[in-house]
Amino acid sequence: MTTLTVRDFRPADAEAAAAAHRAGREHLLLTPEVFTWLNARRAAGEHFRTFVAELDGEVVGSVRCGVVVGTTTRGIGYANGSVLPAFRRRGVFTALLAAAERHLAGHGVVELHSWVDEEPASRAFAVARGFTEGRLAHFAGRDLARPLPAVPALPPGVELRPATDWADDPYPIFVIEADAALDEPGEIAMDAADYEAFLTGDWARPDLDRELTVVAVVDGEPAAFSAVQTDGAERYWSAFTACRRAFRGRGLSKLAKTESLHRARAAGYRWAYTSNDATNAPMLAINAWLGYERCASERKFTKRSEG
Repeated sequence: MTTLTVRDFRPADAEAAAAAHRAGREHLLLTPEVFTWLNARRAAGEHFRTFVAELDGEVVGSVRCGVVVGTTTRGIGYANGSVLPAFRRRGVFTALLAAAERHLAGHGVVELHSWVDEEPASRAFAVARGFTEGRLAHFAGRDLARPLPAVPALPPGVELRPATDWADDPYPIFVIEADAALDEPGEIAMDAADYEAFLTGDWARPDLDRELTVVAVVDGEPAAFSAVQTDGAERYWSAFTACRRAFRGRGLSKLAKTESLHRARAAGYRWAYTSNDATNAPMLAINAWLGYERCASERKFTKRSEG
C-alpha cells in the first residue's frame, strides 16, 4: 500500500523539491541552494514554510507558502508548488495544499493566491478546490547563442553600471524597487516596502548575480535596473526590471536589460528567461525587441475563506 506523508521541509529535500518545481517547466529557475536558503531565513511577518510530500519515503512534491508582506493590505497569503509528473493525480498536491491552507489560516490569512500553469488540468484542479481564476502572465525565453540587438546609444549623462557598485550600500537599488512596485500589475497594492526586508530577502538571495544586474544611472542618480538571478552555470532569469516613475519614458529599462543580456552571454550563460503580466505592454514590447519568444503561461487563482 502506498503511504503519503506531508511534512516540513528539511535541507536534505532541496534537490527533490527543486526537481519537482522545474519538472516540465524549463523556464523556471529555483535551485536547491535557494530552496535551502528560503527555509533557513526568517522574514518578519511572512511565516514562510515549505511542506514536502513523500510517497513511500520518496519526496515527490512540495508547496511554498507564506503571508504576503510589503503591503498595507492584511490577510493575504500565497501557496505555490508542484508534484513530479509521474506522481500526479494521486492526491499529493491536494494534501500539500491543505497543509498550506491550515498553516496560513493560523496566521490570519483570509485570501489565498496561487499561480497555476495555464493548461486545462491545472486550472480545473484549482477551480475544483474553490479558487477563482484571474490575471494571466507569460513566460518567454531566448537562446543567448543567437545574436542580440546592440545596446542602444546612451543618452547624455546616462551610465550603465553593475549592482556590485552598490554592494556596501544598496539603498539606492531599494528606492528604485520600492517606487516601481507601487504600480506593478497585480491584485495587491505593494505600498509598504521595507529596507530590512529587501536586504535579507532580494539582496541576500544566493542566486542574485550582482555583476549581471545592471543599473542605469542618470547624472549620478540610480534610476532603473534589471535584476538577474542565475543557476551559476547556463540559465539566466530576469527577476525584476524596474524604473523609478520620475525617469520613465527615456528607455532606461531597455538599456539596462540589453546590457545585462550582453554581459550574460559574455559570461557563458546560454538560456535567458523572463516573465511578464499579460497587460504589461511596455515590457512585453522590450522583450520582443530583445528576441524573447513566449514559451509558457500561468494564471493567478484566488481563494477567499468563507465567513
